[in-house]
Amino acid sequence: VQLVESGGGLVQAGGSLRLSCAATGRTFSRYAMGWFRQAPGKERELVAAISWSGAGTYYADSVKGRFTISRDNAKNTVYLQMNVLKPEDTAVYYCAADSKVGVLLSQSADVASWGQGTQVTVSS
Repeated sequence: VQLVESGGGLVQAGGSLRLSCAATGRTFSRYAMGWFRQAPGKERELVAAISWSGAGTYYADSVKGRFTISRDNAKNTVYLQMNVLKPEDTAVYYCAADSKVGVLLSQSADVASWGQGTQVTVSS
């Protein structure tokens, strides 16, 4: 599956953004999806993940209560709604897909597919 992110940009602290990740391929609904981010000088980290059905979700502690991951399998798209953004949320955000949600949760280097990334910048 190929992934293309959109929706990044510059926003003031306290604002909101919604990231979208469009996938090509007929098997999108078979993949667990995740959003990762990488800030300058820091390691890539998993922000949120969602199971193939959407029934199960995971959030990093740093974003719980502020970010929501969702998916629309009919549109082959996964979303990340980001509210109450903070300067520390500034990073390049990457969409990722794997047939096993455990691969995403373990932040394995073996994740099957990655998007190209979209920049999110939160000003103070």
